Amino acid sequence: MGPVEIIEQERVVAILRKVPDVDATVEQLGLHVIEGTLDSPSALDAIRALRGRGTVVVLAGTVRTAEEARAAIDAGAEAIVGPAFVPEVGEVCGERRVPWIPGALTPTELEAAWHGGAALVKLFPGRLGGPDYVRNVLAPLAGLRLIVTGGIDATNAVDFLRAGAVAVGVDASRARAVYDAVTLDT
Repeated sequence: MGPVEIIEQERVVAILRKVPDVDATVEQLGLHVIEGTLDSPSALDAIRALRGRGTVVVLAGTVRTAEEARAAIDAGAEAIVGPAFVPEVGEVCGERRVPWIPGALTPTELEAAWHGGAALVKLFPGRLGGPDYVRNVLAPLAGLRLIVTGGIDATNAVDFLRAGAVAVGVDASRARAVYDAVTLDT
């Protein structure tokens, strides 16, 4: 099973942004999909270390340039996540055969990302439109596979998934509670 299928199966991505002890945090969370953001100190080292564990799917997040994508893939990232749709990042992912998950918000951006080669599209920030926005945008954009991030917590994660998102991304501090809420709902 590839990283995208595991994301869809697990339904929750724990986002580690500027977490001081990545290994201890991952151990404490006990989740299977981890996104280490490149705006964190020693992010590439953390990606290498997490890949060495062999027990989690490791995504590189906040990837904004082709150079960052190459570095993250070289460090072992199994998928590349960006806050926006940057075609050059998608080109690197395509060349390296690594799933790309660009960020988008509007229907035009979502559609451009999907047709631009995204394996999933990250709807960001989710808090702006809430679950109703996801439901409304997916009505005409059937087949689009969304992971929603930004403003997700244990009180709304299930609503985003019921609205049609395939997964949610959430800050590490909330990830376990969100995972528990999602697991109880299924």
